[in-house]
Amino acid sequence: MSKTILIVDDKASLRTMVKAYLSEQGFRVITAADGQEALFVAREAKPDLILLDIMMPKIDGYEFIRIFSKEQETPVILLTAKLEETDKVLGLELGADDYITKPFGMREMLARIRAVLRRAEKTAPEPEILHASDVVLDKNRRSVTVGSTNVNLTPTEFDLLATLMAEPGRVFSRASLLEAVQGIAFEGLERSVNVHIRNLRTKIEPDPGNPRYIETVFGVGYRFSADVSTSKPE
Repeated sequence: MSKTILIVDDKASLRTMVKAYLSEQGFRVITAADGQEALFVAREAKPDLILLDIMMPKIDGYEFIRIFSKEQETPVILLTAKLEETDKVLGLELGADDYITKPFGMREMLARIRAVLRRAEKTAPEPEILHASDVVLDKNRRSVTVGSTNVNLTPTEFDLLATLMAEPGRVFSRASLLEAVQGIAFEGLERSVNVHIRNLRTKIEPDPGNPRYIETVFGVGYRFSADVSTSKPE
């Protein structure tokens, strides 16, 4: 599922430019022109990350953080034209996760967004048990069952399945899967992911030749089907 980014800035040209770029990168993007509007939008849309200008009419960025941080723990990256260190420190002390000084490059902004999102995902509590249709994965016991059948997986197969099931619908490249299960990825080893996925399908899929759970995204990698609900069992 695409992450939602809220852009808050009183300059329409900046909102339009950043929205177009982030949309091309696969994000769902919403915008607000000032802090007051941002409070309403953020409460309704519950974004995964907020790009927040500091100097705005009605409610500035600092006041927005003071109010919204009491309601939700959403990562915030400040967009600031101010160069004084005290202004940046104030924003960080109020709870902002990072800041970007205007003018900024799109690639730098994207890198900072992805870094903050990764940190947020690591600090969020992860479910110990993942459940998708008749597949149940227990992280603590390192066990997998399909229906009433226990499935014996290798450590790599288990970690691959856990990574895919944790984010159904997200497309993982072979390199990112390799890095997730081994901590590092080398180009020459990426093709080994294909072998692990093939073996994994043989063990969990009703019809490995027509996979229901682990889908191939040609030219990119693999994803766990978003059509199969994934949650912690009752």
